[in-house]
Parts: sequence; structure tokens; C-alpha cells
Amino acid sequence: MVKVLIADKMSPKAAEIFRERGVEVDEKPGMSPDELKACIAEYDGLAVRSATKVTPEILTAADNLKVIGRAGIGVDNINVPEATNRGVVVMNTPFGNSITTAEHAISMMMALARNIPAANASTQAGKWEKSKFMGVEVHGKVLGIIGCGNIGQIVADRALGLKMRVLGYDPFLSEERARELGIRRVELDELFAKSDFITLHTPLTDQTRGIVGKAAFDKMKPGARLVNCARGGLVDEAALKEALDSGKIAGAALDVFAEEPAKENALFGTANFVATPHLGASTTEAQVNVAIQVAEQMSDYLLTGGVTNALNMPSLSAEEAPLLQPYMKLAEQVGGFAGQITESSLKKARIEYEGHVATLNTKPLTAVVLEGLLAPLMDSVNMVNAPVIARERDIEVAEVKHDRAGDYHTLIRLTVETDRGERTVSGTLFANEAPRIVRINDVPIEARLSQHMLYVTNNDKPGFIGALGSTLGEAGINIARFSLGRPGDDGPDGIAVALVAVDQPVGKEVLDKINALTHVRQAKALRF
Repeated sequence: MVKVLIADKMSPKAAEIFRERGVEVDEKPGMSPDELKACIAEYDGLAVRSATKVTPEILTAADNLKVIGRAGIGVDNINVPEATNRGVVVMNTPFGNSITTAEHAISMMMALARNIPAANASTQAGKWEKSKFMGVEVHGKVLGIIGCGNIGQIVADRALGLKMRVLGYDPFLSEERARELGIRRVELDELFAKSDFITLHTPLTDQTRGIVGKAAFDKMKPGARLVNCARGGLVDEAALKEALDSGKIAGAALDVFAEEPAKENALFGTANFVATPHLGASTTEAQVNVAIQVAEQMSDYLLTGGVTNALNMPSLSAEEAPLLQPYMKLAEQVGGFAGQITESSLKKARIEYEGHVATLNTKPLTAVVLEGLLAPLMDSVNMVNAPVIARERDIEVAEVKHDRAGDYHTLIRLTVETDRGERTVSGTLFANEAPRIVRINDVPIEARLSQHMLYVTNNDKPGFIGALGSTLGEAGINIARFSLGRPGDDGPDGIAVALVAVDQPVGKEVLDKINALTHVRQAKALRF
């Protein structure tokens, strides 16, 4: 009989559903790591929230474990790579607490607008400081939403109901979808400059970490108010305190912090600052929703093999998996490369398969390309939900197979259309197993991708390579491989492309120096 362990406190609905489906279930919340390690081998499934840490040590002892279900969206407490290595599927429930989190953001905005927390404390202390807590209306004000995914869209809907004007910034939000939502799509600088209230609903990635820092506060209109119920680390807390102390912004409300639990923080005690202890998903309804969803998803997988919201499982049959494995890696790199160098709203994605790959089952490959394309600015994107997310964002996806033979035995070509035009990335397999990027737009290049990469476009002029090498050398960054391409072989002309594999990450300071070099048009640090 299939057996599941619920290791964290969860709505009783989860256990009820498991039992109704014929799954044996034990509820043992609050176990120590040693206790969990001692018993995990008995179970086929493990259901957790955020308290239980699923470490490599736990997974090593989990001889029979087939699936881990996270009742919620974040999987920071689960070692997903190790689970993947051991063939354990990791699922989450990304949409179960969307309404709850959106409502909390609106509540925090209203609390800021009317000084409710401070007024409550003052009144209950026996004071009657009516004139001290003059507030502002939200009616007619401009709300800027950074991140217009599922939660951001719900916030926009509620804000429009409050008769606010809504601006939205999201690289994946199309003009058409923005109009449907009733919001105006803008670039980030314009959002900062024109918003009376700003709320964040974006995942924490390398691109979004510290997205609201000193430079952002300098661009905000005087008296703006900031809300973050998304992820700690999106807001530079030191810069926020400076902006509050100086009076540049009128208030801020945080539900999330860079370090949690946040029992000490420099922001605590600051005037016009509201804090809650990560309550975004803390409603009875949300907890019931995610418990029901995780139990249903895990039961489906354990009993029928059905997969929903899996973070690490290809939608492949046992026969197809070995055959498609090298192509999956190539698809991931082509999509990931395009996603990391795309900076404006995606409209279309065309995936072309040429040569041998066109004879295979390309549906999972297309899903992996989309996963790589969308992942740089979204969390919880996987090959299962990437096509759904693309549809929700009105990104038109086309899959094309070519029977013709091209320059390569097999080729995957991704063309993305944005507000700024088209960009194409092509890749192939060397020796049927080694992925290579072979063309970027009209520039032929042969590059093997590594964990840390530097992508540079530059004027094709003498001196560039030496200056780049010197800049990296001065920063102590070692070059592992250097690939260079240009449109033609008739001498310096136009724009060249460099793909540089390095042994260390290229930080912002070094990247700024590279972007300042003569002849450099754009430099970006990539990770694979």
C-alpha cells in the first residue's frame, strides 16, 4: 500500500484526501531532523510546508521516497537538485495562496495610507492624537505594481475596484494583456517616478535582488509609499531606512525580510514603518487550499502517474527519457540563454527543430525551451507549467519542424519577438551529446556554456579583446574559454559577439567596468 508522511502542521483536509484516495498517511509534525531521517525510508511520499528541511542527508535515507509535496509555493527548504538526482519528484502549489497574499498587500497599503498601526498603538496607550495621524486617500492615486503575474494581477483588480490608477512593470507583460487587465504597462523608471504607492509581486532572482534600492528611492516621487509582501531581498533594507528617515518616502510596509525570522532589524522602530511576520499566506482559506491541492497532486502521482506542478520532472515516458536527455539539455540552454539576454516584454516565441531532432517527440523539448526562457524573471517555472504561464502572459508560442537537412545534423532554433524586435539563438549537439550554441542572431559562433558566462556585444574594432581580458584579470576572474563571432569574414564591420566562460561570477562592479569599455555595446553576466 502507498504510504505518505505529513511532516508539518497542515489542514486536516490533506490527511482526509489521502485516506479517501486509498493512501495510508501518518501525521508527525514537529519531528527533529534525526527523527525524520530515522523513519523516512518507510514512505513513498512526503508532504511538508516550510518548517521541515529536506536535506541531502534526509534524501539519502529516503530509499522508497517517490514524491515530495510542498503545501505552498516556496521550496527553499527542499534540496531540489539532490531530489532530482535521486529520482524524487518535487511538487508545489503555486496558486493556492494567491488571493490571500494579494489581499494582504492591499491591507498593508491601506494601513500605510491611514496610519492605522501607529494610531492604534497611540490610542490604546491612552492618547488621543487625532491630528497626528492625518492620512491620505487611495482613491485616484497611482499604484505601481512590480511583477504582474498571478498575484500582481489580483492586486491590480482590487486596486481598480478602489478607483486607483494602476501602472505595471513586468518584462513578460504584453500591451494586449495589460489592456485586458485595465493597467498601463511602463518601464521601471517611469513606475518609480509616477507612483504614489508601489507594491512588489516578483520572485527573488539574480535580476530582481535589490530591485528597490537607493537608486530606486532617488527616482520615486516625494511622499511615495512602498509595500513588499513578495520576497525578502527585493528591497535594500538599509536604503529603505535612509529613505524613511530622510522623509523621501512617506511610509513602507514589509511582510518579508532579507533574514527571517526577523527578530531584530534596523527598520524596527522607524517612523512610518509597518511590519508583519510573513503573513501573506496566513489565512484559514489559503491553508486549506494548499493542503487540499498538495494531497490531490501527490495522490495522483503515486496512484496514476499524473503530474501537476512538478518542479523537476520531465513529461516523458520511460522509453523516451534516455533518447531525449541530451536534447533536453540543449533545449534548456537555448531557452535559458535567450531568456537571460531578453530585456523587454515577450510577444512571441518560435521554436524550430531541424534535422534529427525534428523526428523526435518535441513537445517536452518545447516545454523545456519555454522553461529556460521564462525562468530568469520568474520562480517556480518548470517544463510542466511553462506553456501555461506563456499562455497566461499572452506569449504566442509556435513550434515548427523542418524536414530539410541544414548545416547541422540536428538544430534547435529559438526566435523571440519583443517590443524591441527579434532575437534568435540556435544550438546543436556535438557528437550527439554535447550542447553548443552555434548562432546568435546573424552571428555564427561556437560556444560551450558553463555555470558562469559573460555575454558581450561590441563594435568589431581592434583593442576590445585585450581590454576585456585586462578588466577580468584585474578583478581576479579567470577566463576558461573565449568564443568570438561576427557576421562576416570581410574584416572589422558592424557588431561582434563574445561568449566568455569564466571560473568566478562576474559581479555588478566588474560588469559596470566592462560596459564602460570602449567599443562595448552591452555586457551581461549569465548563469547556467
